[in-house]
Order: sequence, then structure tokens, then C-alpha cells
Amino acid sequence: MIPRIAVPHWRAPTFERTQHYYDSLRQAGSEPLVVEGPDLPPDAAGLLLAGGVDVDPHLYGERRAPQTERPNRARDAHELRLLRQALERDLPVLAVCRGHQFLNVALGGSLLQHVEGDSHCADDEGQSRWHTVSLRGGHLGEVYGRRRDLRVNSRHHQAVTEERLAPSLEPFAYSPDGLVEAMESREHRWVVGVQWHPERPEMRPAADLLFAAFLAACQT
Repeated sequence: MIPRIAVPHWRAPTFERTQHYYDSLRQAGSEPLVVEGPDLPPDAAGLLLAGGVDVDPHLYGERRAPQTERPNRARDAHELRLLRQALERDLPVLAVCRGHQFLNVALGGSLLQHVEGDSHCADDEGQSRWHTVSLRGGHLGEVYGRRRDLRVNSRHHQAVTEERLAPSLEPFAYSPDGLVEAMESREHRWVVGVQWHPERPEMRPAADLLFAAFLAACQT
């Protein structure tokens, strides 16, 4: 039976952005299940939290910084409800970029609202910047074996740091300037956040291994 992966519904600026996630899930052997209602369907085998607008800083007790985008509070509330349901059911979760940051906030962490400079955000033409992350075990260690580093795309201006990490999350990949680029839950069997965008075609074939691992977890 093909596993169905819940993807919370949101209004993306372009069709292409959402389509990349659906294409990656299908290529890995699953079927995306777009969830518009308040509850995860009973047949959802996992949850994918995608990239997008900045998380509302009020969720972690801060005021919005000048560089922080106007939040989509309806999306935040919708994804928080679905994430809590997924964690209660111990479903695998893959959280990407904003999703990575949202996972940290949902579990009690906070965010660096703006990373100084332009080394992590997309360039003026909308193209990804690139850097290497150092891998330190965790589920990515299982995915990539003995590799100590991985070259990833970068399209963000907010970040998770060690000081702002939720207590139940374990970091296992770092950018050269020390930002937490990947993390996993200590309390669940497969809950992983990555700051980069594995769904974008530019990340293949390395990203295919991550989606394959996510789908394998969804089938156990």
C-alpha cells in the first residue's frame, strides 16, 4: 500500500514551490495528502512541514523584529494543531526550512529572527546560496553513512541556534557559522528538521536519500 503523507494546505506564492514537495514525495514512493481541515486523516502515515513565511515570534514570546515578515497566524495555528496530532500518534515528521524552525518553536524553542549578512538567504535573482554542513550522527548519519559533511542549498534569513533549541531536540548538523541546520526529536521515533530545501531539484541526488529514509520510517 502506498503511504499517504499529510501536507498542511497553505497558499504559496507560486505553484512551483508546492509542486516540488509533491514531486519529491511521489518520487520516493508516497502520495501527498493535502490537509485543509483541522485534523490529520486516519490514514496519514507521516507529516511534512514545508517552507514559507516567517513563524510568528509571539509564539515564542518575542516582538516582531523589523526584518521579520508579517506572519500568517492562520497557517501557524493550522500546522501547530496537525503537528501535535502527528506527535501524539508518533508519526514520522519531516520539517523543511520554515518547518524546521516551526518544529523548534512548537516544542518550546525560539528563533534568531534575522541572520546578519546574506550568506544564507537567496540571492537578488532568487537563486539559492550554497554552503557545507557538518554532520554529527543522528538520522542523517544513518542516511549518509560515514560522510562528515554535505553541501546544501540555503534560502532563509531566520535560524535555530544552540541557545534557542527546544529541550527535546538534538542537533546533528551545523553550518560553518554554527547555526543548527538539522535536528531530531529525542522523544519520537523519526522527527527530523532540516534548514535546507531537499525538495528542490538542485538538491538531487543527495536529497533523494533523505526522502527515502522518511518514507521508510512511514512504512514501519
